[in-house]
Amino acid sequence: MTGTRHVLDIDDLGPDGLAAVLALSERPPGDLAGTLAGCGVALVFEKPSNRTRNSTEMATVALGGHPVYIQGSEVGLDVRETAADVARTLACYHSVLCARVMDHSSLERMVVALDGAGVPVPVVNLLSDRAHPCQALADLLTLRQVFGPDDVTAHTLAYVGDANNVWRSLALAASMAGMSTRVASPAGYGPTEEDVALVRSFGGGLVVTTDPVEAVDGVDAVYTDVWTSMGQEAEAGARLRDFAGFEVDAGLMAAAADGAVVLHCLPAHRGEEISAEVMDGPRSVVWRQAANRMHAMRGLLSWVHGAGAGVGVGTGAAAGEEGTGR
Repeated sequence: MTGTRHVLDIDDLGPDGLAAVLALSERPPGDLAGTLAGCGVALVFEKPSNRTRNSTEMATVALGGHPVYIQGSEVGLDVRETAADVARTLACYHSVLCARVMDHSSLERMVVALDGAGVPVPVVNLLSDRAHPCQALADLLTLRQVFGPDDVTAHTLAYVGDANNVWRSLALAASMAGMSTRVASPAGYGPTEEDVALVRSFGGGLVVTTDPVEAVDGVDAVYTDVWTSMGQEAEAGARLRDFAGFEVDAGLMAAAADGAVVLHCLPAHRGEEISAEVMDGPRSVVWRQAANRMHAMRGLLSWVHGAGAGVGVGTGAAAGEEGTGR
């Protein structure tokens, strides 16, 4: 175990780290200006993204750092170079290594390579097939704005759809914050027993069901995501059939509490997982959620670089050595 603050999923933060990141995210941007002054932040993207790229680049700039966007084809993870070699190379120039990858194990091998070489450059998961911690931070930040930071634990969140990487990180974050959650998925698309156990281990209540009405009944927030994610295009027809009846529409929202809000991590397919009426209606906080991606990234990048509670992270080896982080 090193002192480097890697974040491959939201539970890497721990409850105290989560609270610290959220507190940093809620501070005025000017308070954190200069946190990454003179530092590079590598942004490796095997998968394209609208919100993730823009939010991470702008958060880095707000902190005084320099973001470098790197397409997956430029480094060729495990084709042109191993994930380990990519990490060791980028750590020569950057203070933080952020990556949006196909395979979660790529991130794990980056961490092993850097820690094994004694290079204190944190790795941040911008999305993998297993987790999406940056989205979960923005989601929790949005819920704190809607309900109040001290009242989140008094509310219940329902997730309707595929219990995918987005659900996993969201449920973990909510549980770590003391919030009860429910998840409704068609048979075969629900969470694993291991993920259910992990979510419940943090103390937040979790209900698992195949009935979206049961999940949404009386809740204060309803969340959904696309039924077919990137890389699953060949399954699109089968998924449309399997998820019939799981659309978050006005009929389903009628089962939620009065004033319940709707969240979606985007991109959205109106008429599939969510109706246009709900997506663009008064209950939607989707665009506030999207804006919070940038604020959440500002807090997370500050934290992995050493801000917040706990022991700070070093900025790399001496100048001229491998892994200077500059």
